[in-house]
Amino acid sequence: MHTWLRPLVAVLVTALFFLPLYLVLANVFKPGDAINASPASLPIPASLDNLTTVLTRPDRLFWYGLINSTEITAISVIVLTVVSAMLGHYLARTPGPLSKIVMVGLLCGLMVPPAVIMTPITEVLRTLGLMGTVPGVVVINAGYYVPFGVFVFTGFIKTVPIELEEAAALDGASRLRIFWQVVFPLLRPAAASVLIFLGTWIWNDFLSPLIILGPASGTTVTVGVYRAIGEHQSDYGAVFAFMFLASIPILCFYLAFQKHFVKGLTGGATKG
Repeated sequence: MHTWLRPLVAVLVTALFFLPLYLVLANVFKPGDAINASPASLPIPASLDNLTTVLTRPDRLFWYGLINSTEITAISVIVLTVVSAMLGHYLARTPGPLSKIVMVGLLCGLMVPPAVIMTPITEVLRTLGLMGTVPGVVVINAGYYVPFGVFVFTGFIKTVPIELEEAAALDGASRLRIFWQVVFPLLRPAAASVLIFLGTWIWNDFLSPLIILGPASGTTVTVGVYRAIGEHQSDYGAVFAFMFLASIPILCFYLAFQKHFVKGLTGGATKG
């Protein structure tokens, strides 16, 4: 590729990815009539009516969705980070065929689309009495995303010198204490990567909350956007405002952990 062509391709690709974001931001601050007439124009003059409409809805759809999404995402990523780190440490430090078989089984789990196993999942949750509940969604998230977390932590733990753990063991520390006080603090970059990836996936998940919580008994921000579209098909301003407000929490979450993101992903590749 010619040198002069690279910046041109970079600009075109960047514009392509930025276009949906621009349309959302531009239409959030325009009245519905202006959106229908010219969806790509700038919001001049800007208006906050769409945001006010979403935040003051009588059914409090956005606020209920925000509470449920925050609760589901926070509990799920905490459980996933702890379980994945402990299991990844065990598999990375345990030689033998059994750990390799378990790792291959977990990696196979990454290849199963969630929609394929949704029917047996609902049957299991109904048997356990978790259908239509937030704990039911958390259990499904924990079970489905553990393989990804284990994959990230196992690769990073192999870069941590085992001599640190051996020295702590000689001082009389138990294996659990070694993990929490020696190993886990060193896994901060990997933990940040797991938090960002899984936090974003779980926050934006639409299918599991829609089926497990049900469209009438519960909602998340993504299901809330779907319900807002269904109830106000002509009010595109409210729909864009709902999408904008739903994106703010996960964007702040990403910005808080992004400095550790690349370091965590490349840690296993750059260390011996």
